[in-house]
Amino acid sequence: MAASDGRWVRGVRFAVREQLLAVRAAAEHGNGLGVVLVPGFGCGDRTLALARAWLRRRGYRPAGAGIGLNLGCTTEVVDRLERRVAEHAEATGGRVVLLGQSRGGWLARLLAARRPDLVRAMVAAGSPVLDPLGAHPAVLRKARMLTRLSAAGIPGLLDDDCFTGDCYREHTGSLARPLPEGVPALAVYSRVDRVVPWQLCQDPSAECVEVESSHTGMTLQPEFYAVLEPRLAAWAKTDPGRVPRRLRAAV
Repeated sequence: MAASDGRWVRGVRFAVREQLLAVRAAAEHGNGLGVVLVPGFGCGDRTLALARAWLRRRGYRPAGAGIGLNLGCTTEVVDRLERRVAEHAEATGGRVVLLGQSRGGWLARLLAARRPDLVRAMVAAGSPVLDPLGAHPAVLRKARMLTRLSAAGIPGLLDDDCFTGDCYREHTGSLARPLPEGVPALAVYSRVDRVVPWQLCQDPSAECVEVESSHTGMTLQPEFYAVLEPRLAAWAKTDPGRVPRRLRAAV
């Protein structure tokens, strides 16, 4: 083998080794921290498949919200989400991060306010936390149609109480209150979002960061993950109540 060929082989081996080390280092960032992904209005867990894969490659333990299509009564959906989050917190050894898109973001916020003992942090992507009914009129028309179907006897959908009744007042009041101490939050928004006005995403309890994205495509954008990555890594590293993955494996 010529000397130049030997150098080329050594160079390839070095590059491969460095890539493997980079993958291993990225996986250590997550340290097994649980993340529950909450889809947007009318969507299911599969719509956040890219986020789930991205998290898993970095050593997090992602899980879907398990709420089916995000269409139902807010109170019932948050109750189901609470059970799912409690299960994932138990499975991963500590509080989990909630990552919600659109309606999923403010549902996650409601749960974070209710159960800070389960929630390490929360991320809202394009979520109108300041006014859940402030989305584009076309979206609200579809939501109102669900109330008519619910009144006709179809179960599992929104009803009028979600828009004007006690349910609405209770949850908008909760969204207006500060998040509990010890639950950091990230609100990602876009000024070119044509579904949710970006001003409604400005959660006063959160770090608000702008990206350039459509509403439904936000969790598909590299810029979103560039914003998310260092904050997730910090949350995984600094949670005082968490049992690190290596220690759990040794027990």
